[in-house]
Amino acid sequence: MTAETADPAADLTDRLRAVRGVVFDMDGTLVLGDRHNHGLTPLPGALELTAALTARGLPWVTFTNGTTRTPEVYAEALRRIGFDLPDDAMLTPATSAVDHFLAMGHRSALVLGGEGLQEPLRRAGIEVVAPKGKPEADAVLAGWYPEFTMADLEAACHAVLGGATLYSSSQSVFFASADGRALGTSRVICAMISSVTGVAEQVVGKPSLTGLHCAVRRLGVEPRRLAVVGDDPELEMAMARRAGALGIAVATGIHTADRSGTLPPEQRPHLTVDGVGALLDLLPTATSRPHVSESTPPPA
Repeated sequence: MTAETADPAADLTDRLRAVRGVVFDMDGTLVLGDRHNHGLTPLPGALELTAALTARGLPWVTFTNGTTRTPEVYAEALRRIGFDLPDDAMLTPATSAVDHFLAMGHRSALVLGGEGLQEPLRRAGIEVVAPKGKPEADAVLAGWYPEFTMADLEAACHAVLGGATLYSSSQSVFFASADGRALGTSRVICAMISSVTGVAEQVVGKPSLTGLHCAVRRLGVEPRRLAVVGDDPELEMAMARRAGALGIAVATGIHTADRSGTLPPEQRPHLTVDGVGALLDLLPTATSRPHVSESTPPPA
């Protein structure tokens, strides 16, 4: 376990004591699956930790940038392999997109993705516009969409040039899978649309504050009392840093334990552990006060 030099042991202990809610990444943190988020397998310690947090009364949610399934289907998939979480404790970019679109008054969205992205919008009363011809829409939302075609590109560009706001589920190049790094599609799709239209995308998934504030609302916990746990410095650690939350990196996915000292400050975890199981003795109950024993920190 390592902590950055800027956070001495006493300060880190205080931050851990103050945690009142946890946001977990899914792939590479709690589970590993294939590039389609199928064949999910719990990572060591994940079932034990989440069960312990529930027993301690410390609320937690899981936030994945995956959009191959609806949040409810993801939650059911996790329950089938032993995780005890309700549907509303599972967040995806579709969840935060719904929150943001309703707040912005978007009533229609051209969706470049499957039912995992479309269905939550429909349930919220947002019209899902097909990527055909020269459609009009308030928003264009890109997610996991390996079937993307030139016809989709043309329709999306017409919508954006007609005034639609461009949104991306994730700008990550890769995500962790059991087969190693897998290439995402949202960034690639948005890059093409932006190149044609000159319009930059807004991110609704991690590491955006849009995504973090969605989790905050679900947990009812202010950001400074949140721990954000994940394997990707560009996602979970960047999101934690932006919000003033505690960023805890695990070395079971994209992140490696020896990488912390080479990261820019805005992506650097406050704490790095080998896996989520190490957090059993560190995260508190509502009243407990764990003690943190520091190892030698990495170079700043």
